[in-house]
Amino acid sequence: MQSLDDYLPRPGLSTPIVTILDRADQVLEDEQRAVVRFVVQDGRGADIVFASGTTGEWDRVNNVQRQAVMRVAIDECRRCSTRIGRKIEAWAGITAHTRAETIANLEYAMDLGADAAVVAPLSIRDAGAPPEFVEREIGAVFERRGAALPVFLYDNADIAAPGKSAHLHTRDVKRMARLAWVRGVKVTAGKAVLGNYTRAASHFKLSHEFAVYAGIPYLIFDLFASADGIAGTIRHRWNRYLTQRAMPYGVVAGASNVMPREWQRAWRVCRAGNPELMRRYEAATSNLRDACEFRRPGRPYRPAIACYKAALREIGVIESDAVAQGSPGLEAAERREFATRVRAMRRFAADTLEAGWVSEVAPRLREAPRVVRPHA
Repeated sequence: MQSLDDYLPRPGLSTPIVTILDRADQVLEDEQRAVVRFVVQDGRGADIVFASGTTGEWDRVNNVQRQAVMRVAIDECRRCSTRIGRKIEAWAGITAHTRAETIANLEYAMDLGADAAVVAPLSIRDAGAPPEFVEREIGAVFERRGAALPVFLYDNADIAAPGKSAHLHTRDVKRMARLAWVRGVKVTAGKAVLGNYTRAASHFKLSHEFAVYAGIPYLIFDLFASADGIAGTIRHRWNRYLTQRAMPYGVVAGASNVMPREWQRAWRVCRAGNPELMRRYEAATSNLRDACEFRRPGRPYRPAIACYKAALREIGVIESDAVAQGSPGLEAAERREFATRVRAMRRFAADTLEAGWVSEVAPRLREAPRVVRPHA
């Protein structure tokens, strides 16, 4: 197999891109490319573009659509990297409802030249225990092809298949991390679960790096908060206890589909421990989270994916904000209200944040793409 000795996980911002669809659930390639260019922001946005993840509605589209998004994202990341002179990694979400489709997606990602594959073992309905699937079935592909691809695990209770546990067991992650191709985990969970992984990360690491990415992005403002005042000191010490001083290696932010520059800068100021800038970026990015929440009789309603697509349409990145069949959508009145909220959010960011760190749709982001035909 191809050596992975030189591969190190990419730190920073990972954007799980939305999947741009028409009303018949077909991928709109030109608009999908526009989303990739937008989140890259000529090098000021995403460090990693993650295709066919949860925000990409992988569980609500078919495998043809999953592979189409993969193909477009990988090719467009390559083009963006060439243009800006810096590598933007393209990670392919290979998870499907069945083992057969998941393995087919892995092979397709390898054929396309993806930088890494992301798999949620607990979301595959007919897969056995995660270690067996990752070691035996993924390993068999690498053995057969004589090449390997870095693999990142995905832990998200919201997409676990019926009958599966909510989260990966720590003992299973330890076992999978011993495999040369497993290089990290994306954890969509609170501080306690995230802490289970960050505390143990040094034990996972054998001859290669194992990175933990925070899948609830707003946690970084808490985890990296300074120890100012009594309350701040207590929170700081508690966070250090939970994580044993091991902070996330990167952040996976669905909201960075809409605010890629803002989230890139938020990650940087959190890592730098700048309290004043952290407060400003937390306020600006939280505006999008708040804008995505509505009230329906008796309960709050938060159709985040529909809102991200609607925001991209309002900004001028895409024309179609359709969601996949079964994904929560926006009613007409909610859609009008959301447009007003997006304008207010953008004004606040422009008034509050540093110059150059408000996402923009530059003319070259709208350039006509070169069409790449599907892989044979």
